[in-house]
Amino acid sequence: MLPAALVVGIACAQAPAAAPVSAAAGEFSNIMTAGIGIVAIVLLAAALLTIGRANRMLAKRLLQLEAAKRGIELPEEVEEVELEQEDFFTRMRKRYWEDPVPLEREGDILLEHAHDGIRELDNRLPPWWVNMFVVTIIWAGGYMYYYHFGGSGPSSSEEYKTEMEIAKKQKAMALAGKAEAVNEESVIALTDAAALAEGEATFKSVCAACHGQKGEGGVGPNMTDEHWIHGGGIKNVFKTIKYGVPEKGMIAWQSQLKPSDMQKVASYILTLKGTNPPNAKAQQGEIWKDENAAAPATTPAASGK
Repeated sequence: MLPAALVVGIACAQAPAAAPVSAAAGEFSNIMTAGIGIVAIVLLAAALLTIGRANRMLAKRLLQLEAAKRGIELPEEVEEVELEQEDFFTRMRKRYWEDPVPLEREGDILLEHAHDGIRELDNRLPPWWVNMFVVTIIWAGGYMYYYHFGGSGPSSSEEYKTEMEIAKKQKAMALAGKAEAVNEESVIALTDAAALAEGEATFKSVCAACHGQKGEGGVGPNMTDEHWIHGGGIKNVFKTIKYGVPEKGMIAWQSQLKPSDMQKVASYILTLKGTNPPNAKAQQGEIWKDENAAAPATTPAASGK
């Protein structure tokens, strides 16, 4: 069984790098086509042989009927041929699938040794197992040519790269869906440069008309100091952008901006604190302190030891 294991192992393995695809990529298909043609020829030959045997059996049957009608006794050999005649599928099943040893012939394959009175039969391997083993070897040859030598099939590294690309796309889709699910309760301040750059672009295109290009304020309040009318921090700023302040002329942007875009704008606004732009508008509201922020660590008093 060791050779079988080796063959299966070789058949399942793939080289870490495959040869570049060339004009020989279609050779595997040609070989498979030729193999199918050979199998078809073999089946046709088997069918012709079966037809020939059927014709001979029919001729012998007609000969027997004619002999019986005239009272002629046929040789015993003809009778035995008819009695032992079996159909094609029965013969193929017994020969290439089962191949059993009749009970009356088991003495011929009985081994001499015995174990506690138990005798052993020297049976051959089942034909179905042998046939499948041969098919496995043939398949392994085609497999190795297709994936290793012909250059048609992808190598392990190529399959890995393809799967990684698919995984990246799936991850991007999942993150995009998660980003669009953000709200005023789950929003967090973004810090990566790309997200802040997008937030700045959005701010200057839709917010600067009221709050100034640098957040210095105009019709709307100054965004660069510590004072906030509707609360500071990422959650309050996101909420204000999302629902607006209609009584003061600020529209709700949730119908025009995606949640991820509002998160980026809010994150960018927080970075404007302390920038001190020119012509900054006077402070409005109250100084906002994040109650959830961690208190600064204190140095314990010396113990005197």
